[in-house]
Amino acid sequence: MDGGHSHSGSRNSDSFVVKVAEEKQKWPVSSSQMVSHFATSGLSVAVATAFTHPLDVLKVRLQMQHVGQRGPLTGMGQVAVQVLKKEGPKALYLGLMPALIRSVLYGGLRLGLYEPSKYACNLAFGSTDILLKIASGAFAGAVATALTNPVEVLKVRLQMNANQRQGPMAEMRTIVSEEGIRALWKGVGPAMARAAALTASQLATYDETKQVLIRWTHLDEGFHLHLLSSTVAGTVSTLVTAPMDMIKTRLMLQRESKTVGNYKNGFHCAYQVMLKEGPRALYKGGFAIFARLGPQTTITFILCEELRKLAGLDAI
Repeated sequence: MDGGHSHSGSRNSDSFVVKVAEEKQKWPVSSSQMVSHFATSGLSVAVATAFTHPLDVLKVRLQMQHVGQRGPLTGMGQVAVQVLKKEGPKALYLGLMPALIRSVLYGGLRLGLYEPSKYACNLAFGSTDILLKIASGAFAGAVATALTNPVEVLKVRLQMNANQRQGPMAEMRTIVSEEGIRALWKGVGPAMARAAALTASQLATYDETKQVLIRWTHLDEGFHLHLLSSTVAGTVSTLVTAPMDMIKTRLMLQRESKTVGNYKNGFHCAYQVMLKEGPRALYKGGFAIFARLGPQTTITFILCEELRKLAGLDAI
């Protein structure tokens, strides 16, 4: 009797796993679910951005040392002291409005396109293994960046200009009138490469880490699982994307880089940086990137999972 009950229990367990797997394959198709899907992604990234924006400002300043007009600053602590002393606390929030707008648009698209991309891969290949998760993340990140690059250019320009008196829209008009409409897509190549690498490493690592932890530990969907998975994802994505982030910033701020001259493209920029400043220069601002991207990844995923639960959506 017990053996039959055990066999029945095993069968029920197997059918439950299959049912869960089938449910995870589904992707929201109703308009309200799609709105909730993209809105929860954009809102979670925007909240995380608001918390970590000062670190983003410091990161940009660190990446521009020895190139811009602010002198040779070394170390995040020293840069922070210099900024606070010379420009005041408000300087740590330069470019916040474009950053928040970009977070909602870029973050919503970057996170939001991952699941439908993964779903499309499953339809096409009958699988969503780690390589297809990486490909889905790369596609989502690249498309999101291509569409929102002008807001990123505007953000980094404002972050480097403490004396900026005009608002974001006036600054954008200035960029277009002085440098042409193409200036809004400066650095789009490295930005797309960085976003593809970031989204692929971040989302695929988060997704896969969750599955591994569920399989090998007693953790289930909830705060502790999301915290551990997002911490791993933040660490991996920082190591992968720091050099691309640095090159992207240099290209977007070419107007500031008068001592070096113009970079032709991302590869030329990387070559020039390594030649003149050494290979370690590709990780300038690396600690600031980690200090920002680590908490931002954690806040984003934990908040996104909670918002998805409230909206009646499945976990990522």
